[in-house]
Amino acid sequence: MAFSSGNNSGGPMADINVTPLVDVMLVLLIIFMITAPLMSHKIQVDLPEANLDRKEDLAPEVPPITLAIEADGSLYWNDEPIDAGLLESRLSVEAQKTPQPQINVRGDKTTKYRFVREVMDVAQAQGMRKVGFVAIKDRSN
Repeated sequence: MAFSSGNNSGGPMADINVTPLVDVMLVLLIIFMITAPLMSHKIQVDLPEANLDRKEDLAPEVPPITLAIEADGSLYWNDEPIDAGLLESRLSVEAQKTPQPQINVRGDKTTKYRFVREVMDVAQAQGMRKVGFVAIKDRSN
């Protein structure tokens, strides 16, 4: 806090001391003067342009495969019954396709997680990369 020395009132001086502010501003000015030339690139590089209309990237649309699991563990491949052995062979065939179809796993509300985990383990072991879960939006809101 600054006190006045030549004033007869003897109270504190209410003026702002701007010396530290000027010091900080001068330091910032020097920093910007030094770093500004470094921001310009000395080597000119002709960068390639992105082409977003490539036909190669547009893979044909593959319909997803729906695996339904009921509460007793019975499996359905696109609404047709299937057993665990046939599921493994079909998943290995689908894993070899390019592009791979997406696997949508639908579990009944009362299905034990053990059945869902077994299906997920088989899909992963066969090389399926796109596996998702299907759920119904809660309508209580």
